[in-house]
Amino acid sequence: MPKITKITTQKKNTQRYNIFLDRGEGEAYAFSVDEEILIEYMLRKGKEIDEPTIEVLVEKDGYHKAYSLALNYLSYRMRSVKEMRTYMREKEYEEDKIDYVVDRLVKEGLLNDQEFAVALVRTRLHTSSKGPMLVKKELIEKGLTANEAEDALQHYPYEEQVEKASKWVEKKLRLDGKKSFKQQVQKVQQTLMQKGFTQDVIKVAMEDVKEEKDNDAEWEAVVHQGEKALRKYSSKAEGYELKHKIKGALYRKGFPFELIEQFLEEYVTEE
Repeated sequence: MPKITKITTQKKNTQRYNIFLDRGEGEAYAFSVDEEILIEYMLRKGKEIDEPTIEVLVEKDGYHKAYSLALNYLSYRMRSVKEMRTYMREKEYEEDKIDYVVDRLVKEGLLNDQEFAVALVRTRLHTSSKGPMLVKKELIEKGLTANEAEDALQHYPYEEQVEKASKWVEKKLRLDGKKSFKQQVQKVQQTLMQKGFTQDVIKVAMEDVKEEKDNDAEWEAVVHQGEKALRKYSSKAEGYELKHKIKGALYRKGFPFELIEQFLEEYVTEE
């Protein structure tokens, strides 16, 4: 029967041990085990172990390796069950080992989709500009059901949604004299929708925007865009037709009718 001749600690992981056996042909490395298995099976120098036991030890160590890898994956941040399964499959573990790891982590409270969802919502709330719908989409992609995602979004209250959307409006609405105020407002609204904010939140966040309108900046924008249109169309049209083309171009960019007329009177002649 094979006999353990030597047990050494691995250099890169002091909780793992190399087992050397003599199967009648002298000492040779046989397999390695984790400290937990070493203690459970009371492995020591001089102990005899049969081949079936060796197979069991190797198989159990495979499960323990998978579990240790999962713990390391969890050490960086919380994970959902789906994330863990995906990661283990990428590491080419068999489904039985993946099931073992996930079940054990769930029982130990180290994998919990509800707690994971709440933590993710709070993280996105405090560290990103994402709205609730985008966060919900992210949760579903990570394996949570729509109902579980909705429950977690209770930690993203309406008041904080409005505050975050309002800050985005304040940050991004810049009257730079190159685009119409209407065009800038539409762009901000579109961006907020893309970021996952609902229409009612966007409406509240945009309530005070009209008061921020700068007439001087709006006139500068009309002139800027009007002169571009004038350069574009002056070689192709003149007189009424030229004015008509410029008027259409400025109207499509969201400028008010009265400012368009003022630009045409001051910058475009019918001759």
